[in-house]
This record gives sequence, structure tokens and C-alpha cells, in this order.
Amino acid sequence: MTILVTGSSGHLGEGLMRTLRDAGRSARGIDIKPSPFTDAVGSIGDPAFIAGCMQGINAIIHCATLHKPHVATHGYRDFVDTNVSGTLVLLEAAIAAKVSSFVFTSTTSTFGSALTPLAGQPAAWITEEVTPVAKNIYGVTKLAGEGLCELFARRHSLPTIVLRTSRFFPEADDDAGMRGRYTLDNAQANELLYRRADIEDVVSAHLLAMEKAPALRFGRYVVSATTPFCQRHLAELRSDAAGVTEPLFPGSSALYAARGWTMFSSIDRVYVNARARQDLGWAPRYDFGHALQCLRQGRDFRSPLAREVGSKGYHQETFAEGPYPVA
Repeated sequence: MTILVTGSSGHLGEGLMRTLRDAGRSARGIDIKPSPFTDAVGSIGDPAFIAGCMQGINAIIHCATLHKPHVATHGYRDFVDTNVSGTLVLLEAAIAAKVSSFVFTSTTSTFGSALTPLAGQPAAWITEEVTPVAKNIYGVTKLAGEGLCELFARRHSLPTIVLRTSRFFPEADDDAGMRGRYTLDNAQANELLYRRADIEDVVSAHLLAMEKAPALRFGRYVVSATTPFCQRHLAELRSDAAGVTEPLFPGSSALYAARGWTMFSSIDRVYVNARARQDLGWAPRYDFGHALQCLRQGRDFRSPLAREVGSKGYHQETFAEGPYPVA
């Protein structure tokens, strides 16, 4: 069985290729940029290129995309060409090759405005049932890609899984205020409570989705570290996130203080991965509890895979006012 991995020069694509190769599995990486994990260089929007890459392919994991950091540097057409037209090319190639499964990497950014409740409202409880309200071209085109995946699953019987992944990139937040108040490690440890996943766990979710797709036929899943919060915590999370967290993890405040870290004062959303754990048999390991254990032991809380893949950035140029411009 040979697996086609799109976007193999990116964070997730490299993580998948490393994991598959280490396991001795046959995988073919494609990307518009060359890398040690890319076997063929070309555009997913080019049907001839994709057709030439499909020989012997039994499954596709499609993580090539234009991301949120590209919103200010690329036009709407660029996003449509890559995230929509490119996905359509791959879906058509999957049908022609009679692949056994198709996994589409989507994003929790598709929820858009639904992620930010009005002032005074409880934090948002984000499950697959929440109606997306995309607020930029990235979210719009990822939703369109999801729609194409569902169409091909329903009309063409292509076993397809959509994974709405939360943050797993290592780069600093684009919010200058966040960067000014918290160190990178502090902010990303906090995010494991409600809106972040480690890339090793994201890779495992994709491989499980590939295996489960023939039985499930179609499904959408939120992929994020398991939150310790319950719906009864949502109101208090908006005003006193540390007050909610300390009773759940006794001693965490002192551990943070010893390191000079602080918890966010407010948390506005909570991603819920229960369906992915149930349907896919997914068991993410790198959660907030794991991060605290690593802090006690003086270890990096990131997985070995996260450290191997490292930080890639999203642009060739360097921007003076942050990791990337914000549209």
C-alpha cells in the first residue's frame, strides 16, 4: 500500500512522511517546494502532475494548503486555486485510481466567528455540531474543500475523513499583545488546555482516519489535545481561567510561578475531541497534564517529532512586526 501525502514539505506533511518512513511504510510526498521528504515537485492544481503521481497509490492524505498566515500575502484567487481547485483535482484522481481512503486536513479556523462569544458570554464549546461562520478567505476555502470531500463521499462512494485540526505549528502567535505578555513556551503550554495539539498527535489522527475511512465512509472530526474542561466551566473561563485550572491540576500555579509563567486571564473557546477519540480510536498523548509533568522534570513538553520537524515559517521574507502580516 502506497500513501500519497500532499504538502510534504510543510509541518504536517513532513511529520507524516517521517512517521511513515520510520514505520517502513510506502509513502510518496508531493509539494510545490522541494525537501528531503518530497518525491515529486509540482502543483496539486495541475491534473497532469497529479495523474503522474498516482501510480500505485492506495490512499491519499491531503494536507497541502494555503494557510491563515498567507491571507495578507496572497489573493483570493490563490486560495481558491489551491484549497478548492487543488482539492477537486485530487478527489477526481482518487476516484480514477479507486483509492481506499481520502483524508482531508481542514482547520478549526472554519468555525470563524463562532469561536469568539460576545463579552459577558461563556466560552464557546466547540464540537462538530457548531455551525461554521468563516471570517476570511482561508476559512471559506477550507469549508469549500470540505464540501467537495462530502460530495465525493456521498455521490462517488469515496471513503473520506475531514479533520479540523487546531493549532500545531511552532511559530509565535500573530497577536503582538500575546507575544508581549507571554513567552512562546508559556503561551503554547496554556493553549494545550483548549486550542492546541502536538504534531505527533495530529499525525496519529491522520493515520487512524486513513485506516477507519473505509468503515466510516465519511466524517468530520475536531482534532485538538483533550481538554480537561467541562461545560460547567465555560462561564468562569471567560473571567478567571487560572481559577478554573488550578483545582483541576493542583500545584500548577506554583509550578508556573517558579518558571515565571502565567495562565491566560480568559479563555474564549474550548475544542472538544470526544468524537475523534470515539470513532477513530484516537488517544492523544500531549495534553496540558503532560506539559506540567515535563515542567516538573525539566523537559521540553513537545514530542520528539515536533522537535525534529521544527519551525518552518510560512513566507520567504521576514516581517518586521511579527511572524507574518495580519490582513
